Amino acid sequence: MSEAYTQIGGGGLDLLIVGDHASAHVPDDIDLGIDPALLRQHIAIDIGVAEVSRLLAGQLGATAILGGVSRLVIDLNREEDAAGLLPVMSDGHAIPGNRDADLAARMMRFHHPYHHRVATLLEGMTSPFILSVHSFTPRLASDPGQQRPWDIGVLYNRDDRAARIAIPLLEAAGLMVGDQLPYAGTLLNATMNRHAEANGIPYLGVEMRQDLVGDAEGQARFAAILGPVVLECRSRLA
Repeated sequence: MSEAYTQIGGGGLDLLIVGDHASAHVPDDIDLGIDPALLRQHIAIDIGVAEVSRLLAGQLGATAILGGVSRLVIDLNREEDAAGLLPVMSDGHAIPGNRDADLAARMMRFHHPYHHRVATLLEGMTSPFILSVHSFTPRLASDPGQQRPWDIGVLYNRDDRAARIAIPLLEAAGLMVGDQLPYAGTLLNATMNRHAEANGIPYLGVEMRQDLVGDAEGQARFAAILGPVVLECRSRLA
């Protein structure tokens, strides 16, 4: 057990499901100085990711690793020298408890163990494939005029092999798919850059719209859609 991550499953399939922002947990000894209600919003957690990842792990016989703390404690999907590792603002909300926080201590406690575990799990696979699962808010408080109508986004940096396979399959399943939307994986792809692209491991990165995976029915729907798509990508690339 580790406070930095939760590991699920461990079936025989060489598929690792990664959820960087799957938790809203804030350890008791960390005070972010925010209204606790914010921990239920997108600035703190990728809503629906933990549940969809658990369903997929069980459905596919795969392993899932989920970040163990809120992205407001430390952002696991950021490079080690990125400014956004320890956010002091998020979508218009101040995070005052992070202003004087010890970044090095948070890195040692959460960021390093999480990424070490991801690397270890991949090293134990003969022909690994990664599914990176995130969710996005349909409307930013800081930019309410921005339209985000997509049901799911597919993100990638230089390696778009799985994206090209997945996008038509997701569209055929009835989803409105954003290719590099609502933002581009060339900008926000740190975990996959580190563990997949840097090592030549094929991966699929998805961003589900959080209001579509906020309840059990939506979570089951997306898991049922994503499962066959991920298997098709893996069989063609791994």
